[in-house]
Amino acid sequence: MYQVIKVIFSILPLLTLISAHEDAYSVKYTTETFSQEIGKKHHFVMFYAPWCGHCQKFAPKWEQLAEMLNDDDSNNIKIAKVDCTTDSDVCSEQDITGYPTLKFYKMGESEGIRFRGTRDLPTITTFINEQLREGEYAPDESDEPKAVSGLIELNEDNFEKHVAKGKHFVKFYAPWCGHCQNLAPTWEQLAKSLELDSDVTIAKIDCTQFRSICTNYEVKGYPTLLWIENGDKVDKYAGERNHDDLKEYVIKMIGTKKAANKREEPKVDTQSVSGEITEEDFKNNIQSGIAFVKFYAPWCGHCKRLSPTWDVLRGKFSENSLVKILKVDCTLEVNKQLCNDEEVEGFPSLYLYKEGEKVSEYSGSRSLEDLYDFVHKHTIHDEL
Repeated sequence: MYQVIKVIFSILPLLTLISAHEDAYSVKYTTETFSQEIGKKHHFVMFYAPWCGHCQKFAPKWEQLAEMLNDDDSNNIKIAKVDCTTDSDVCSEQDITGYPTLKFYKMGESEGIRFRGTRDLPTITTFINEQLREGEYAPDESDEPKAVSGLIELNEDNFEKHVAKGKHFVKFYAPWCGHCQNLAPTWEQLAKSLELDSDVTIAKIDCTQFRSICTNYEVKGYPTLLWIENGDKVDKYAGERNHDDLKEYVIKMIGTKKAANKREEPKVDTQSVSGEITEEDFKNNIQSGIAFVKFYAPWCGHCKRLSPTWDVLRGKFSENSLVKILKVDCTLEVNKQLCNDEEVEGFPSLYLYKEGEKVSEYSGSRSLEDLYDFVHKHTIHDEL
């Protein structure tokens, strides 16, 4: 009996450590709440045991993922967990035989899809994107995209050809994005109301499936609404997303000569000097001077809040040839290995490189002043 009590007391600190992570950001379900909630949204669920060493090691990453996705109520996905030592019935029903087991449940379905990849954030987010976009889009085999009630679904095979001539209002979106889901019926209504207008097409493209197109048009967040004329990005819509305002914008853009010529005017803004890089040009960009790099995910709430500050920071160093302010989208397949190699564990991760070597990770306040001082301090040291 003494030995049993001794073992229990020896693991109490461990159980306290586990409980510190409980319900921080992820939602904890019981046998009853699991069956009630699982069909209401897409769910990604971790089945675990508090004593499991792999679960303890993975728990902080799961909470990071939950913080990024559960932080925004408009997202149609929930990151959750089930303790199989207290709710063994649901774990038995879900055929859980090892810990941790991660399963993705699509909205309205009770059978989950087991995640079998490596448990790092880039791999996990790629898996989430694949599950969310599956079944969302069935490409038309023909070269010419066909309008459904005025709305045209584009893909990488027909996008460039479609927008090469004429005027087009295009929604760049992601299936998991809550704001995109909210806009969807209004966008369909807009397309329907302009169905007979030959001066413009209303279209959309899924950026999680056709990333190269969205990268070429410098799409940084979802939804992004771009006015494209003869293949060139002319304007980015920034108004209210109701039907009347969207339609008024279209009518204005169709009817003004300024819009037709706007693409010929040089314009310096955060879109044209975005600092976005990929694995292909990463080494070339960091090999000389100082490079301050933001590794991010477009759906991450913290990344979205940092984005305008990061753009201003880039502008402040635009005249300094020694400094580059850059960013890498870790959800893109082309950047997955890079983010793994650079040991990106959460979003956003801010790393500073000197002459091609990573020398520091920034973990301070994300205010413009503090970020600027951090980079400037390293710049002064180099100049000395």
